[in-house]
Amino acid sequence: MKETTMSNVPVFLLVNLVVQDAAEYRTYEKGFFPILKRHGGEFVTYDDHALNFEGAAPRSGRMIIFKFPSEEQARQWYGDPEYQALSEHRRAGTHLEFLTMVRGMAPRA
Repeated sequence: MKETTMSNVPVFLLVNLVVQDAAEYRTYEKGFFPILKRHGGEFVTYDDHALNFEGAAPRSGRMIIFKFPSEEQARQWYGDPEYQALSEHRRAGTHLEFLTMVRGMAPRA
């Protein structure tokens, strides 16, 4: 039986941002996917018109979801100097509400 640890539980990254400079953001997008894949990440989806069913703070702008096989891989992606340099284009071209990691559930026995 395989032991379940945080290292084999997937994590999801949830992002909410508003694009303010499309050219800067396109530069970021072009470099984002190769770095994401290099760290084992997988793009799930994005939505520019997310539907809020409840809550006091509905999100505006773009919602993005991507995932990694483990928290360690997500942390390595975020800490990658190449990603951090690239993310300056995201910072310059968007207003970021959040970039949040959510841990997945461990597989059930």
